[in-house]
Amino acid sequence: MSRLSSLPLLLPLVLPFLAGPVCRVLATSLPPRRAVWLLVCSAAGLAAGSTAALALLVVPGATHLRPVAALGHLLTPLASGSPGVAVVITAVAAALLAAAGALLLRDAHGWWRQLRQARLLAAGSRSELVVLDEEHPDAYALPGRPGRIVITSGMLRALSATEREVVLAHERAHLRGRHHLLVAVVELAARCHPGLRAVREPLRYALERSADESAARAVGDRRLTARAIGRAALATRTSPARHRPGLTLAATTGPVPLRVAALLGQPARTGAPSAPRRLATVTLLACLVVASAGASLQAADNLHTGIEVAQGEIGEFAPTP
Repeated sequence: MSRLSSLPLLLPLVLPFLAGPVCRVLATSLPPRRAVWLLVCSAAGLAAGSTAALALLVVPGATHLRPVAALGHLLTPLASGSPGVAVVITAVAAALLAAAGALLLRDAHGWWRQLRQARLLAAGSRSELVVLDEEHPDAYALPGRPGRIVITSGMLRALSATEREVVLAHERAHLRGRHHLLVAVVELAARCHPGLRAVREPLRYALERSADESAARAVGDRRLTARAIGRAALATRTSPARHRPGLTLAATTGPVPLRVAALLGQPARTGAPSAPRRLATVTLLACLVVASAGASLQAADNLHTGIEVAQGEIGEFAPTP
C-alpha cells in the first residue's frame, strides 16, 4: 500500500477534458467580454492544476533513488509500495512535464519569430495603419509597442469606405483590449494539457464577438458592421494569410455566420440557452476549476505530511521523548 495515494491527482488530469464542451456553450451564450475572461481564467486554472498534479506525481517515486532520499533527509521512500510501479509513474509524469515544457518553448519561440517578421514588414510606417501592397485581401491587428493595424491593398479594394472603417474599428478593439495576450494564455494552457485545446476556438470566437460589438458601437450601425464583416470574410475565403502571425486576431476569422447573426440580433439555429442553463454551465465550469485546484492542494498537503513522516519528524518515525 502506498503511503501517498495518487488517486486525488487523477482528478486535475481528467477534468480539463470536460472543459471544451462547457466552454463552447459559454462562448455563445454569455456576453462576449464576460465569456472571454471566464474562458481565459478557467483554462489557466485547469492548466495550473494539471501541471501541479504531474509535478506531485514525480516526487514519491523519485525518493526511491538514494541521491533524492539523501537530499530530502528521508529515512524511507514516500511511496512504500512496489518500487517499480512508483518509478514508472515518476518516469511517465516527468516525461509529460518535459514534453509540455518543450512544446511551450518551441511555440513561444515560433510566435516570437513570426511577430518579429511581421513587425519588420510594418517597420516602414509611423502611423497606426500599415498598408501592404499585396493582391490577397487581409487585415489583422499586429501586437507590439506600438500596436499596428495591418491591411492589404487587396482588402482595401474589396471594401467600401464605410466598411473599411468597420474593419479598422474591429482591429483597433483587438489592440486596445490586448487580446493577443489572452490568446497566448489559452494557447500555452493547451500545451500544458491536450484537453484544453478545445478551449481555443471558443475563446477566439468570444474575442471576435467582443471586437464586433466594439466596432458596432464605434460606427453606430450594427447592420453595416455585419455587412462589412461578412464581405471581408468572403474576400479572404480563398486567400492565404501569408504574413499573419499565429497570435494575431482578424475580423475574418472564426464562425463568421454566427457573428453576423449575433450582430443582426438573430438567434442561433439551435436556440439561445435559457438563463438557468447558462447559470448551470457557469457553475459547472467553476466547479471543474475548484475541484482541480482542491485536489492539487490536498495532494500537496499529503505530500508535505508524507515527507515529515519519512524524515522521522512525526508519526511512526518520530523520536521517542
